[in-house]
Amino acid sequence: MRRSKLEMYIDVLTVLSQRGPLKLTHIMYKSNLNCSVLKGYLEFLIKQELIEERIIGKSRIIYAITQRGKTVLKAFTELKQALPIIEEYETTKPILY
Repeated sequence: MRRSKLEMYIDVLTVLSQRGPLKLTHIMYKSNLNCSVLKGYLEFLIKQELIEERIIGKSRIIYAITQRGKTVLKAFTELKQALPIIEEYETTKPILY
């Protein structure tokens, strides 16, 4: 089943929360996203101030979750626990009589 954009954003935040600051390729592998898609998602998350881009040394770029990102991730996790999401296929199955 395909993940929604929201689920992919949350996956990226989760990876950064659990693994700490990471390079692009490490985020890509851990969140199971291709490079071009991930770059767009990282750009969005940076604009929302949920992650930040850090430069290490002269040119090495890593990404880290911000405090705001941790707060959003925590709220999403709590919401998901409070309102269990029913799998899409269960709601679209035809009813047989």
